[in-house]
Amino acid sequence: MARYVSANYRFFILILVVIIAGLSQGLLLPLLAIILEKAGVSSGANGLNAAALYIGTFLTMLVIEKPVQKLGYKRVITIGVVLVTVATVLFPLWQNLAFWFVLRMLVGMGDSALHYASQLWITSSSPAGKRGRHIAIYGMSYAIGFSVGPLGIKLLPYGMWVPFVTVSILFALAFFLLLRLPHEYPVQEEKSPSAKRRYVGAAQIAWFALIPSFLYGYMEASINSNFPVYGLRMGISEGWVSFLLPAIGIGSLILQLPLGMWSDRIGRKPVLMLSGFLGALTFLVVPLFGAHVWGVFVAFIIAGGLVGSFYSLGLAYIADLVPKASLPAANIIASINFSVGSIVGPNLGGLGIQYVAPGSMFYFLGGMFLLFTICGFFFQRAKQQEESSLIHFTN
Repeated sequence: MARYVSANYRFFILILVVIIAGLSQGLLLPLLAIILEKAGVSSGANGLNAAALYIGTFLTMLVIEKPVQKLGYKRVITIGVVLVTVATVLFPLWQNLAFWFVLRMLVGMGDSALHYASQLWITSSSPAGKRGRHIAIYGMSYAIGFSVGPLGIKLLPYGMWVPFVTVSILFALAFFLLLRLPHEYPVQEEKSPSAKRRYVGAAQIAWFALIPSFLYGYMEASINSNFPVYGLRMGISEGWVSFLLPAIGIGSLILQLPLGMWSDRIGRKPVLMLSGFLGALTFLVVPLFGAHVWGVFVAFIIAGGLVGSFYSLGLAYIADLVPKASLPAANIIASINFSVGSIVGPNLGGLGIQYVAPGSMFYFLGGMFLLFTICGFFFQRAKQQEESSLIHFTN
């Protein structure tokens, strides 16, 4: 017999799962980077190893749509939780680059599965009047977990296995909470467009709205994978690194809901463009602070507040632009963009630290967000074309 739970309870459980997933990712990226840096691994190899998580995410996004349709939201989220839990607890068993590369891929696969299914479940089941608010809460919840995650580095002195087991216990809790949820499936239309047409159509209509997911992935992975290396080389202690990393998430928490509400009033595009421009300037000044941790902390708070909501704002903008039938396809494209950005970020940042200058990771970040702002003006000029494409696509 199917178990009935209220929509609010389901939303609450999904938000808890997202918080735990954010905590896991916020801890694993800097924790593994610090362990490898102490082991003498080069920043380039460190960044490449970190990218394995997002390679797993990318590969999962290529095939995730059909499993969600066949298995439903709950089963896919549960499979993702189990995969992340098992992989996480295996990290301390063998400190080997190849072994960790595989484990990080598995974490990325599980993490992307649970995120895709949960965000699609939330957006598809939320009333139109509450959808924007729910997406903002989703983004804030991930930011909360992601901000708290790096504090787990302080558990490292008690034993290398302690942070990993702690995360695994939290995921076990998420597993048991998920068991109470009902099985639900995405709505499928009998005469839906072909897969190719849905993906191409969504990309043509919402190409600018799909860029924020790439930038958020690039920023998140670069900061959490490269900044520990940057910080240690600049003379910042591990304790301060674990203190500084959550600042991005704290800034995101402060401005996530206000920016979302502001975008409801004046539109997503101007908010994204202004936030991207100011965020770019903030990243560009970070190297000027050197090892002055309070200057870096304030800059991270500001930058996180400005661009920390890019992923959720991008999803809301996508929902504004594309037909409902193509929303799953557009979400997959956004997730793939996030994965690509997350792969490029640690590698480009790691190579920059190794061969250019430690501060180059922030110059790359600033340049990316400036380029995004420029792209916004071209998207504005194509507005009439987008509207005609939307009419054609839905007929």
